[in-house]
Amino acid sequence: MTELGWVSSHVWFLSAGFTNVQAACCGQGPYNGIGLCTPASNVCANRDVFAFWDAFHPTERANRIIVGQFMHGDTDYMHPMNLSTILAMDREGRL
Repeated sequence: MTELGWVSSHVWFLSAGFTNVQAACCGQGPYNGIGLCTPASNVCANRDVFAFWDAFHPTERANRIIVGQFMHGDTDYMHPMNLSTILAMDREGRL
């Protein structure tokens, strides 16, 4: 990802109400970014403010927002159309 892409994705997560977009909610090491979430991990108090659960996965709240963009997002995010439009076209036999 380019530096601009990294910056714009972090700005987007912040604008969606996440207050922590750099560290994972659960993990070890710097930014909780080493390894998977285990019983020995640091775990955040409120996962709804974190964009990432561990070093690899978004939190449930972030996943819901991402899926919402897949389903209903405008062409800024889903090009040439979102999944709801594709499914509607399929139901109508236009695909």
